[in-house]
Amino acid sequence: MKDEIGNGVSSDEGRLGQWIGSIQARCGDLAASEAKVVALLLADPLFVGASTTAQVAARAGVSPPSVVRAARAIGFTGFTELKIEIARARGTTRFFAPPEVLAADATSAAVLETSIRAGTDALTALGGAVELPALDEAVRSIQSARQVIAFGAGPSAAVAADAVFRLRAVGVTTIGIPDYLSAMIATRLLDTGDVVIAVSSTGRTSTTLAIADAALAAGASLIAITNQYGTPLATLADTALVVGGAPLPAQMAAAGSRLAQLVVIDALVATLALRDPERSRRAERAGIDLPDIC
Repeated sequence: MKDEIGNGVSSDEGRLGQWIGSIQARCGDLAASEAKVVALLLADPLFVGASTTAQVAARAGVSPPSVVRAARAIGFTGFTELKIEIARARGTTRFFAPPEVLAADATSAAVLETSIRAGTDALTALGGAVELPALDEAVRSIQSARQVIAFGAGPSAAVAADAVFRLRAVGVTTIGIPDYLSAMIATRLLDTGDVVIAVSSTGRTSTTLAIADAALAAGASLIAITNQYGTPLATLADTALVVGGAPLPAQMAAAGSRLAQLVVIDALVATLALRDPERSRRAERAGIDLPDIC
């Protein structure tokens, strides 16, 4: 591959899931024909690994050159290298199969099983998607920040709220403003040395992109927590923490993304606590007489 994909944080047991995560993370800015090829790759990697360029092109409904371009767009030197990587991945303990779309008559057991699998796959994919240098850079930015604003819209608002609470707990002055207009005013008043954490699974939510633009215009550093590289938010960000969320059915997509994003926040907070234990102790003392809400 042209560049090393993944971060190598897991053993061979999780290598396949990380490989899938690295592919998912790089699907954010593909041409329509390339996206069809990658969708086929994620849906039926065994077929892609055993087929010729022409066969893959015919099934995806694109031209053979589009297959080669798709392989290059997601980080491989060409289709041959992609097939080699699929062959290597087949040697792991299981091969990837996307979750099925739940039917209206699905049993509660099937719903629960699919939900658990979506979360498990999202967390496994995270290991191959998020880049360790980006995680280190985000930690440095937050460690030296005067203040941090965390913002997300819709389901991402819950992740932003968690970031606010967790960062405050280790002594980082963090503000969460769910209301978009209030958040926009606060962001425009930021300055160099401040940080904005923008959370968006799609990387295309209009209100979140507006907050991101305002942060950069004010001179603040922008950290994005999102699913894919190449999306508008990931492209805007000074630091992109990409979790590699799968193109799952709508029923499961949001939950899997949130789990992976929350783990990234956990990693940020844990690293900050290790880097500045005195600040963490001060924050702990500040909350010592508060009721236990965990």
